[in-house]
Amino acid sequence: MAAYEYRVIPAPAKAGKVKGAKTPEERFSLMLQDLMNELGRDGWEYQRAETLPATERAGLTGSTTNWRHVLVFRRTVKPQETAQPTEIPAIYAGDPTENPPEFRSAPLTARQAFSADQRPVEALDDYRKNPEKSDT
Repeated sequence: MAAYEYRVIPAPAKAGKVKGAKTPEERFSLMLQDLMNELGRDGWEYQRAETLPATERAGLTGSTTNWRHVLVFRRTVKPQETAQPTEIPAIYAGDPTENPPEFRSAPLTARQAFSADQRPVEALDDYRKNPEKSDT
């Protein structure tokens, strides 16, 4: 399955001057054509134009919704070669449920702090009294 990356750019709001284009529609379409050709040379494929709402501040306490026009492009991402580990480090070779010694001083998770026969409050009180003695 192909993976894609996307690029979203603001749609042009106003057409610039283009030599040979007389009407605003011609200038606008030529400007879009040049933009799409430029991105196409870099491998970006045009997908669609979207109009999306954007809530922005208006004044000190108000907000207003502005509609933003964007152009969506995509291109395929080349699969990266994943390095296969040749050897499992010794730290992970033992029982996967047992914590390595250097991690024993890490804070306890809720599952580690509470044993099955204790209520959470009692287990927390016991842990606060003697944090070195734990069920891990």
